[in-house]
Amino acid sequence: MIIIGITGTLGAGKGTIVDYLVNQRGFLHFSVRAFISEEIVRRGMKVNRDSMVVVANDLRRNNSPSYITDCLYEQAMEANRNSVIESIRTPGEVYSLRKKGRFLLISVDADPKIRYDRISRRKSETDHIDYETFLQNERREMTSDDPNAQNLAKCIEMADLKFFNNGTIEQLNRQVEAAMGNLEIGQFGN
Repeated sequence: MIIIGITGTLGAGKGTIVDYLVNQRGFLHFSVRAFISEEIVRRGMKVNRDSMVVVANDLRRNNSPSYITDCLYEQAMEANRNSVIESIRTPGEVYSLRKKGRFLLISVDADPKIRYDRISRRKSETDHIDYETFLQNERREMTSDDPNAQNLAKCIEMADLKFFNNGTIEQLNRQVEAAMGNLEIGQFGN
């Protein structure tokens, strides 16, 4: 069994990689976003990017920097199948998952304007923002000295495989397929 974590910038293609792993490789999908959204609803808050950040940071602060992904990891272990955890946002999550073994971290990035256009088209509850807000959100989540806060730059730096996704879904899928084809499941040790 292997656990793949997905990290990357907003709108870069994390979900596309997840779709590939689920549909082409039979992985189970565990979503940090869904986990946090459930908690936001439980708390009676509006589901948006600000609430996502506040609640995620609160859960980490009150439990551990890796609390959310540790919970999802346990669900994956119970399922006992290759799984993908989307979206890794703190170095503590990476450190914790690596200690558990058989973990691979994939990052994806793309040019900001392309990413903004993508999130504008997908129209999820956290994506109803203008371009300047998009850039501000990204700056807020890119680096932090707080172990409980998002630090995408560090997570991307820690990735085992890195994809740049300015192209089509098919082009990204080909990148992932090539990388997966070059990897042997047995080499995921850490």
